[in-house]
Amino acid sequence: MAEAGSTAPATRDAPWPVGLMSEKIAAWIDRLGQVWVEGEITQWQVRGGHVYGKLRDLSQDATVSFTVWRSVAQRLTSEFAQGDRVIALVKPNFWVKGGSLTVQVFELSHVGLGELLERLERLRRQLQQEGLFDVGRKRALPFLPGLIGLVTGRDSDAEKDVIRNATLRWPGVRFKIHYAAVQGDRAAAEVAAGIEALDRDPEVEVIVVARGGGDFQNLLPFSDERVVRAAASASTPLVSAIGHEADRPLLDEVADLRASTPTDAAKRVVPDVGEELAGLDQARARMSSRLGQMLAHETDRVAQLRDRRVLAQPERIVDERAEELVRWVARGTELAERAVEDRARSLVETRARLSALSPQATLERGYAIAQLVGPDGAAGDVLRDPADAPEGTAIRLSLAGGRLAATSRGSAA
Repeated sequence: MAEAGSTAPATRDAPWPVGLMSEKIAAWIDRLGQVWVEGEITQWQVRGGHVYGKLRDLSQDATVSFTVWRSVAQRLTSEFAQGDRVIALVKPNFWVKGGSLTVQVFELSHVGLGELLERLERLRRQLQQEGLFDVGRKRALPFLPGLIGLVTGRDSDAEKDVIRNATLRWPGVRFKIHYAAVQGDRAAAEVAAGIEALDRDPEVEVIVVARGGGDFQNLLPFSDERVVRAAASASTPLVSAIGHEADRPLLDEVADLRASTPTDAAKRVVPDVGEELAGLDQARARMSSRLGQMLAHETDRVAQLRDRRVLAQPERIVDERAEELVRWVARGTELAERAVEDRARSLVETRARLSALSPQATLERGYAIAQLVGPDGAAGDVLRDPADAPEGTAIRLSLAGGRLAATSRGSAA
């Protein structure tokens, strides 16, 4: 038997130990280094942050196990699942103890359609981080736009659907159409230019970007960054109507309103004239009913007021007030007469007191007032002392009946 580490070829007489053969296989595989491989994921399991799976050849019956360590899995930019077609940078490893071959994955990405999806997902995350998908950016559509801008393919079913359904709902609707390629290499640039041109028109109140159904690749222009940024920069409200309900290009995310189909866009952009007329009729009926109720209520109130005694016999108020006025007039006359009588008695009493206290009353009792007469013959001071009127002094005497002129004969004994 050959010894471990021997370089001699194995023979019947000197076979290699299994361990030696396994070590040589591991050494040879290790020299292969890192290689790029392509295949389909048939198993994808995450345990403890590590990924364990299997990769199958696309045309042959060949499968290999792979491992993605946690440090690598955290750097992956896409989501992977069973059935994905991928390319991977791997390094084969032969496990000597278990005798199994596995590959360690260092890079992993989708190929074909998966690669496109991966690029779109990266763009989606970038635009989302910039806030272009935020709900707060979305604007409300006008209730009845005077002019609708339409970006669509020339003579396309989408154009006919939008115009026909919008006209059926509101016959007076007007469109300004910007024709653009809706698939192929020119589509993204032309659609973006159409959005920008209609946004510059001050008469356009809402923009509709419409295209009929198609496969994933045909709808890719409506996920192009140029189209998405043109829609995000537009100041005019924008409606995305691309494909069918299941189609979700990136334009849907940034648009102010996503319509599931072009037909749905027409229904969302303009109101239905029949529904609006019906609404007016209902409003008119509600107003009429409400006014009728108000008039009936007020009529009842007037009837109740008229039934009150005050309004049923208004002359009663006049009669009652007239009687009250007569009483107050009589009372006022009585009070006035009583006041006059009281004042008359008071006047008589005052006059009597004045008469009793007046000088005239004193004179009438026989008294007289003697006054000296001045050189000019006018009465002067009242004479109080005989010494003030020596003999020969002119004196004037005031009596109850009049005045006398007298001459003093001096003081009497």
